[in-house]
Amino acid sequence: MQAAPPVRVTAVRATPIPSFTDALRAVESLLMSGGQRTARRNAWTAVLEDRRRAKDRVETQRVLERTTATGS
Repeated sequence: MQAAPPVRVTAVRATPIPSFTDALRAVESLLMSGGQRTARRNAWTAVLEDRRRAKDRVETQRVLERTTATGS
């Protein structure tokens, strides 16, 4: 019986697959100049902040209504 030939081990590089968001940002950076990208990001931040303030207003209104209803 012959000895088995030595096993060759080859290095494998694993590169992570970018997320969908990362892919969109990469495309955005290729298509838009830096100023447009910054303006769009600032606009989105403003939208998120407006939504947060609206949620806070609704929550405050509910607390006031409960307070007024139990105080009567």
